[in-house]
Amino acid sequence: MKYVIGIDLGTSSVKIILVNQLGIVIDEVSKTYPLIQERSGYSEQNPEDWVHQTIDGLADILKRFDGDREEIEGISFSGQMHGLVLLDAQQKVLRNAILWNDTRTTVECQDIYDAVGEERLLEITKNPALEGFTLPKLLWVKKHEPDIFRKVSNFILPKDYVRYRLTGQLHMEYSDAAGTLLLNVSDKTWSREICDMINVDIELCPPLVESHQQVGMILEDIANKTGLSPSTKVFAGGADNACGAIGAGILEDGKTLCSIGTSGVVLSYEASQEKDFEGRVHYFNHGMTDAYYTMGVTLAAGYSLTWFKDVFASNESFEEILEGVGSVPVGSNGLVFTPYIVGERTPHADATIRASFVGMDSSHERKHFIRSVLEGITFSLNESIEIFRQSGKRIDTIISIGGGAKNDEWLQIQADIFNATMVRLSSEQGPGMGAAMLAAYGSGWFDSLRDCAEQFLIEEHTVTPIPENVVKYKELFTLYKEVYRKTKELNNRLAMFRS
Repeated sequence: MKYVIGIDLGTSSVKIILVNQLGIVIDEVSKTYPLIQERSGYSEQNPEDWVHQTIDGLADILKRFDGDREEIEGISFSGQMHGLVLLDAQQKVLRNAILWNDTRTTVECQDIYDAVGEERLLEITKNPALEGFTLPKLLWVKKHEPDIFRKVSNFILPKDYVRYRLTGQLHMEYSDAAGTLLLNVSDKTWSREICDMINVDIELCPPLVESHQQVGMILEDIANKTGLSPSTKVFAGGADNACGAIGAGILEDGKTLCSIGTSGVVLSYEASQEKDFEGRVHYFNHGMTDAYYTMGVTLAAGYSLTWFKDVFASNESFEEILEGVGSVPVGSNGLVFTPYIVGERTPHADATIRASFVGMDSSHERKHFIRSVLEGITFSLNESIEIFRQSGKRIDTIISIGGGAKNDEWLQIQADIFNATMVRLSSEQGPGMGAAMLAAYGSGWFDSLRDCAEQFLIEEHTVTPIPENVVKYKELFTLYKEVYRKTKELNNRLAMFRS
């Protein structure tokens, strides 16, 4: 039997899965690492933590593996998007990585618009300038840490740095490069025009490769530390959302994904780059060659639930706090939550907006707040689905992965708010499975990623919308959308009081 390994470098942990030729997950391990938040809006990590935990996780997998290590043919990666890793001429890390959920770069986003122009930026990159993207972070370091910036030889993204440390080879693939604001998404080349306009040397951009492309082999030192064979092939991998799409079979027109992790994503396959969403949702290169995907993002999806648990129920499991949700009626007895605890991205590119509970009264118990959080997260994701439908896309079936797929009550809430059939996969491994599939395809096991998906992915459970709930949620969704408009100015004025 042959095997591949998928490595998913997330925001809170690295998850590693060992998958055989039948698509069965043989083993998995997760290793956590800390988030560094020195000020409100700042979010960083030490790249060495990623490397250390990835190597430890691989070693754990190999210790438990009772086969021949030569049977593990390939490794590929999924990774958190947009994070900025800066390397000097010796490829040493110059500072902590600035992550996707860091919102310090509002001024730099305006600087990009001033230099490039909003219309031209959308023409080249298909995306607006948002705080979460990589280029604003690069300009922030250039402006605020000039001594560090002068030493920069390359910038790369989180998974690319881990892959570099395992192989000694430096690359970036298209699905992650599309989230930097430096890639010409249609031409699949770094944009010299943008680099020149913002006065950034294009040589800082690493070589570009396809997601399924082999980029190296495991270094001997890493082989000794992990137990892997030095002959193990390493493939480029993809951005977490691109890999999540692959791992859910979003590989042809009409396929849509809802992924709820730390952030939340609604993603739909696009066969070409010709559609114009005017920057209202993201438009990125897929991990599948010459394909694309549109994507809406809720910055604090699962994180909103984690925040609530940590603050109000730190000694309980998620299963425990969700127990009473099914007994709460649609609309949480008149309680509405907006999940803006770290700002928002789609459709409101707003780093200043903050979360609200609206409609609280003395009748509300904890279970009402919990259901309200679940509904608010889902309402936020539905704003992206609404944009897709307004563009003419038909969305009647959605693959759900991540935390939102694991709880049946939440899955029903999604079906009712989205007004679509929700599908849960039998082995839901999300981006990690997508990374493993890229390794399987790259290793020559299948003629295409679609063939791989047919073998690896099996539907386990479907949930259909309840008509009376759909009607109620449609009305509540209208009220939900008003909260942003009515609290925007208030939050702007409150910003000066935040530390």
